[in-house]
Amino acid sequence: MIHIEGRQSSSLNGLWNVIIDPFDAGSGDWAAYYKDRKPLKNTDFVESAFEGGPQLYVPGDFNSQLPELNYYESSIWYKRSFNVQKTEDRRFFLHFAAINYKAEVYLNGSKIGEHEGGFTPFQFEVTDLLKGGENSLIVKVNNQRMKDGIPGLGFDWFNYGGITRDVDLVQTPKTYIKDYFIQLAQHNENTIDGYVSLDGPSKEQDIEINIPELHVRFKTRTDKEGKAILKFPFRKKTLWTPENPKLYEVRVSAETDHIKEQIGFRTIKVDGTNILLNGKAIFLKGINIHEEVPQRRSRAYSESDYQMLLEWAKDLGCNYVRLVHYPHHEKMVKMAEKMGLMVWEELPIYQGIDFTNADMKEKMNLMLKEMIARDKNRAATIIWSLSNETYSSPPRDSSLTALYYLAKSLDNTRLVTSAFNNMRFEGNKAYIEDKLNSLMDVMAINQYLGWYKPWPETDKEVEWISKFNKPLIFSEFGGEAVFGNNIDPNRASSWSEDYLADIYMRQFKMFKNIPFLSGATPWLLVDFRSPGRAHPIYQKGWNRKGLLSDRGEKKKAWYIVADQFINNFN
Repeated sequence: MIHIEGRQSSSLNGLWNVIIDPFDAGSGDWAAYYKDRKPLKNTDFVESAFEGGPQLYVPGDFNSQLPELNYYESSIWYKRSFNVQKTEDRRFFLHFAAINYKAEVYLNGSKIGEHEGGFTPFQFEVTDLLKGGENSLIVKVNNQRMKDGIPGLGFDWFNYGGITRDVDLVQTPKTYIKDYFIQLAQHNENTIDGYVSLDGPSKEQDIEINIPELHVRFKTRTDKEGKAILKFPFRKKTLWTPENPKLYEVRVSAETDHIKEQIGFRTIKVDGTNILLNGKAIFLKGINIHEEVPQRRSRAYSESDYQMLLEWAKDLGCNYVRLVHYPHHEKMVKMAEKMGLMVWEELPIYQGIDFTNADMKEKMNLMLKEMIARDKNRAATIIWSLSNETYSSPPRDSSLTALYYLAKSLDNTRLVTSAFNNMRFEGNKAYIEDKLNSLMDVMAINQYLGWYKPWPETDKEVEWISKFNKPLIFSEFGGEAVFGNNIDPNRASSWSEDYLADIYMRQFKMFKNIPFLSGATPWLLVDFRSPGRAHPIYQKGWNRKGLLSDRGEKKKAWYIVADQFINNFN
């Protein structure tokens, strides 16, 4: 089940009982926390219990909820009891919006499945395992970094663990609408392309797509596999744009099930070095955002969290956001869509990924499929990004090439890219050379001139040279500064606001001389936690590249970016 909004469901959010398991002992037969054993006889001896121990809120990371878990990286067992009234004509699914990083799920003492990947949804059917009345759900969560994980052992953000997003018990009919894709055709904005698929014993059914506001009705029928291909004219509509983020109620009906959702319609494509939204060239004015609330030092998990982050982006003058370096909550993507913000979504295929590992292909494919399956009907989502700052090698090149073609096979209505940071400098010339740019729909470059890379000769501007006839997005640029620190503005090592402001002024001056530039995305919106940032005076476990401080205070660089986005890139 891909879409649960509007379905009959029961939230399992709230306080869960937990057992903290630092030595990862609870899976063994002797401890067996998943059995939740109780002493029944006077001679019974049980050395674990959920009752009487700590409790944690779901959704939420565990690191921010208990002081002793601040840097915790191991297993925690969660338990929640819930009641169900079963009926013979219904199916039941446990749906997890995300758990970081590995999860094992047990229902009434039986293991029902496991999942790897910290930022995409998954579910298990539990129709036959549920009991009428009270049921016990236990989830083992482990956020320990892994060499063969995605991301790997090292990454520049905080490793928040736990059941970080919503948990729901969802009901469906015996045969239900499992999936649907309803978007404008890539090469014809007057046509809807897509599909509807059913799951259950009655796969051949009549299907109707209804858009009441436009008086659109399209009827078709699923085949014996439960799938119906959609293709019908769609002319008199308002296209989704940042200025007018129009959404329509779309109803999908089968004989045994129906579902409705708010969907917007637009086209996004490339023509030479231009990015075209609805056929018109657009400049992407964006900001990078981590899914973190710095004031609370926690993972963002509520609608008020997402609203705060996205309103900051709107105040900056952005028309798009790059949600890094992993898929953010579906609710944040939907909120961005309603606010008129285009979205770049990204897989956590980050620095240090072992592309030679035979298991890596399957893990990368699964994460890509889960990301696209969840958000393929979002008009706001215009870019699927496959990776960030990986380095060219035959295994990497072949892996990302295969991912690119998989993305296109799943969804050909969006742009696909990867953010690279390997370029060559000669004098005042910067050459974009990563050969995978010839495959990607747009070029995305992370560059930190003035910070990790010195500026070329002071009397010359940087000339960017590309042999690829593609639009360029600077997916990252900037530097670090501590809010209120204005000492020694001429040295990067001072973490001075004035030094950072100078970086941004020079960057925007440079941008005006790049004819194939179609987007700029400062790194980043707000300071965020990163334990590897170890300077004892200026960083203290924080990456200080935010335009806002960890308390939401505007650095001088904020005003430079806002002025450029609002007044100079219209």
